[in-house]
Amino acid sequence: MLIIDSKDCENIDKALKKYKKKFEKAKILVQLRDRQSFTKPSVRRRAEVLKAVYKQQVAAGKFEV
Repeated sequence: MLIIDSKDCENIDKALKKYKKKFEKAKILVQLRDRQSFTKPSVRRRAEVLKAVYKQQVAAGKFEV
């Protein structure tokens, strides 16, 4: 659960902005999407390897982003 400490004189917009930043840093939405469906560990590892290979090829200049 996210808790935002706000002062009495603080604007509600600033408190909402703090909440949104904390929400993004906690990666709650990413976790929820990951938990919606099960992916096998081997499939997850394969996707990570393919992503790493792609990043290396982009860094080497073989692909244009």
